[in-house]
Amino acid sequence: MGPFIATFFITLLVLVMQFFWLYIDDFVGKGIDTKVIFEFILYQSAVLVPLALPLAILLSSLMTFGNLGESFELVAIKSAGISLIRFMRPLFFVCILLAGVAFAFSNYVIPVANLKSRTLLTDIVFAKPAFDLKEGVFYDKIPNFAIKIGKKEANDSVVQDIIIYEQGNPLQDNFIIARTGVMRVTENKRFLEFNLKDGWRYQERGNYYDPANSEFIRIGFKEYKKQFDLSTLGFNNRTADSVNKNNERMYSMRQLEKTIDSLEKDNKQLKMQTENQLFVQFRFLGLLDSAWSKDSLPDVSKLKPVRNYDEILPDSAQANVNQNVRNIAGSLRISSESMMGTLKDKERNLRKHQIEWHRKIVLSLACLVLFLIGAPLGSIIRKGGLGTPLVVAIIFFMVFYFSSTAGEKFAKENTLTPFGGMWMATFILLPIGLFLIYKAMRDSQLFNKDAYRRIPRALKIFFNKKA
Repeated sequence: MGPFIATFFITLLVLVMQFFWLYIDDFVGKGIDTKVIFEFILYQSAVLVPLALPLAILLSSLMTFGNLGESFELVAIKSAGISLIRFMRPLFFVCILLAGVAFAFSNYVIPVANLKSRTLLTDIVFAKPAFDLKEGVFYDKIPNFAIKIGKKEANDSVVQDIIIYEQGNPLQDNFIIARTGVMRVTENKRFLEFNLKDGWRYQERGNYYDPANSEFIRIGFKEYKKQFDLSTLGFNNRTADSVNKNNERMYSMRQLEKTIDSLEKDNKQLKMQTENQLFVQFRFLGLLDSAWSKDSLPDVSKLKPVRNYDEILPDSAQANVNQNVRNIAGSLRISSESMMGTLKDKERNLRKHQIEWHRKIVLSLACLVLFLIGAPLGSIIRKGGLGTPLVVAIIFFMVFYFSSTAGEKFAKENTLTPFGGMWMATFILLPIGLFLIYKAMRDSQLFNKDAYRRIPRALKIFFNKKA
């Protein structure tokens, strides 16, 4: 349990840090409260639990059985008549329990965590940067204003050479110029106040459609107070969770089954509507006789053979008929392309829901599959600690992760079925686990260098005997 708990939290920490590495630019400079960041870490950690749990089981089982093999305890156990399968049985039951916990976690906790983290991440990404006024640079994040200061004193309150553009005037931008001033943010961080000194305010008033009647105003001041609303900056308002509730990752297994059933019925109905709408554009469908039968057809042998369609069509009607045919063909092509695009989108949406349904089972069974690899592999390697087991665990986890990612991508692109794509990693790793168990039960020299060095020598002796 010690290696399992340690590796689980270390893996979870690495995965969370990897996520923050991707989104670090969206978190910096937003004025986000520490409480909000820890809340997001909590939700994202819950989302990453199904990925960290299999790796923790793989590494801890490798370390446990490697330590037993290194201290020759496995040899003593086998000499006492206890097989490796029997010795693995208690831990296998523990892994079944962990797989059940992982499934319940994926089905009930992760949808809620996904919903919370997705909503919170969207609010953080789209939040405007917090107020940060730099020397010699126009700051235009406050709506309808652009502010530039020439120099800030050490305390960041006293500023010099201030220029403030007001961008709300339809005629032209009004602006304020001041030599010095004092800048401060109110205690509630809602407003930015400038107490300006020794400056001018320039303003143009009038009608945009009648420039002749406009007037230019210049006001000099010794002191002037200007206030800006900062409520639109930083991370202030949070979106309701209901905005993202219709995403497939936010559903439990029962909700996914219900949604998949509804989507399958909608897709089937859409296919029938597509066929009907396409054939309606053929005019001859309205002229079909309901009492028509093959018996009413004339004897084809008695009819005069016709080489092409032009022989039975008058010259005066050919141009009109050809134009109508081209119009109908063009309309059919546009309609079919539009309907096929809609149908592909709906089928892709259906596949995404089916993928999510399989994911909840596959990630749970991954705990068992990786245990079946880690336990026999540790007994074969016979190395404990974090050296060799860590390297081997990373290799097999990369195989699991990349095969799972590739299978999911193939399933989304309809190259594989959702079942085949999501279970591809299991189909690859389960035979490897069974093979390793078979080798471990027979004390295989699978990772012994001396065993491979003896192979060329044995081949040389064999060929010499043949000669």
